[in-house]
Amino acid sequence: MRTVFFVGAGPGDPQLITLKGLECIQHSDVIIYDRLANPALLEHARADALKIYCGKHPNHHCIEQSQINEIIIEKALEGKIVTRLKGGDPCIFGRIHEELEGLKALGIPYEIVPGITAGIAAPAYAGIAVTQRKVATSFAMIAGHLCHGNSISEEKWKAYAVGIDTLAIYMGISNIDYICNQLIDYGRDPYTPTAVITWGTTSDQRTLAGELHRIPILVHEHKIQNPAIILVGEVVKMHEQLAWFNEQPIDVFD
Repeated sequence: MRTVFFVGAGPGDPQLITLKGLECIQHSDVIIYDRLANPALLEHARADALKIYCGKHPNHHCIEQSQINEIIIEKALEGKIVTRLKGGDPCIFGRIHEELEGLKALGIPYEIVPGITAGIAAPAYAGIAVTQRKVATSFAMIAGHLCHGNSISEEKWKAYAVGIDTLAIYMGISNIDYICNQLIDYGRDPYTPTAVITWGTTSDQRTLAGELHRIPILVHEHKIQNPAIILVGEVVKMHEQLAWFNEQPIDVFD
């Protein structure tokens, strides 16, 4: 019985993986990888390593989560070194708890190797720091695909709207109209600077910036799709001043 490594692949740019994460890929017998883990990272794997794709698209999973859990356990019990390669950081919206439960119950050793998450990295590549002295001293990451109906309490919406300076909303494009309306209804200024950064840190990155009340219209006009980070807060103003990454023009994929 060998070790299972849960490795954060980073936000997209393959150079942003950690040294320890890269070493796990290099030494593993089996690599189970997600859609948002850059395929270039697999080039560092051993030639004889087994590579298993388990990517999840919106409303479509090529392998169900329960099957992923079973595969991890099966390969570990075969005595393999297993790397579970997850986009971004494995502990941020990565369902890692479900994948760890079975290993823990069977006494299979595992390690978690943190990665750089898109909610920080994509804004950084767009020239935006999510915190800024005297402007933004609090920051929150929100699972946007879960923001619908009554899934979030009024207390939380009010906290998101007026209690936190910068919001990074993951997987929220399909719910962007609802999310922006809720933030405004619960007290966020409709003219709050807002950006949508798609395929952050990759050669396909592009940033759409505007005001909170207008962003849903712009997203629909430009046919923006996931993966994308919705960033809400005064820090978005830095984009035009400090952008440094050579992004694709916003209309390239229209």
